[in-house]
Amino acid sequence: MQTWEYKTIKMETKGMLGGIVDTNQLEDTLNSFGRGGWELVSTLVTQQSYGQSREIVMVFKRLTSS
Repeated sequence: MQTWEYKTIKMETKGMLGGIVDTNQLEDTLNSFGRGGWELVSTLVTQQSYGQSREIVMVFKRLTSS
């Protein structure tokens, strides 16, 4: 039977009102977790006033070694 483990990572957006994503940081994070065997399964965005994105929440999964 396959057993999964999950990891949730939050990344803050930048800018005075938020909403600016550091794509280099995002790509580095995704590549780093991918090298560790993690697969991105979901991305959520938290919102603040006027529809600006405050945080990006990423959910990863991978098979456990047991």
